[in-house]
Amino acid sequence: MSCAAELRNVTVSHRGHVALRDVTLEFHRGEFVGVIGPNGAGKTTLLTIINGLGRMHSGTVRILGEPATPAALPRLRRRIGYVPQQQRIDPRAPLSCRVAVAIGRYGRAGLLHRLGAPDHAAVERAMDLTRISHLADRPVGQVSGGEAQKIALARALAQEPEILLLDEPTASLDRTAVAEMTELIVRAWRELKLTVVLVTHQLDRLPDLCNRIVMVRAGRVLFSGTREQALRPELIEQLYADV
Repeated sequence: MSCAAELRNVTVSHRGHVALRDVTLEFHRGEFVGVIGPNGAGKTTLLTIINGLGRMHSGTVRILGEPATPAALPRLRRRIGYVPQQQRIDPRAPLSCRVAVAIGRYGRAGLLHRLGAPDHAAVERAMDLTRISHLADRPVGQVSGGEAQKIALARALAQEPEILLLDEPTASLDRTAVAEMTELIVRAWRELKLTVVLVTHQLDRLPDLCNRIVMVRAGRVLFSGTREQALRPELIEQLYADV
């Protein structure tokens, strides 16, 4: 099975703090990988490195079969979608939800290019897949938290990525919104045949179909394997010890 992303002996430090320490991981094409760990474990930094936006102290990274060199990264990032943690949207923002989704299309089309018919079609497909077509003309600042996360997901999918990175996409959502968002992520993974890497600090926020779980603690990979293996009490205790 070919790799969507491959990290070898990656170390990342910020102002003397080591965020990732000698991390070696592979994410295979078509996998749904959950990355869990306590706050400050290095989960978001891991996504940043895969997304080509982090500066490494040492190590190597390959994305979609190519070395993640400075020259290649702008092109590779067009093939990676990213959904951040829930963010507040200014209710005064003069954007419709359709325009907010279309912003993601510029990642592939380029900021200086006018969107054409294929781009608008990709936006509509993304909104349909995430079930927000009915919000298309609503001001983006007037949607609920759950709807805002669906818009963020649609914006990433409008880019037509091969890798989808999600940083705690259900944080701060109520139980109903968590279930809806999780269902949409799984739907996108299945229908679009994506490689998905979903970060969370709660094991129960990972869908049952998650192929593999990676546990991260203090910048190191503590475990990588099946969900059944990850549920061992001694592993959970070790992951959250002294937290």
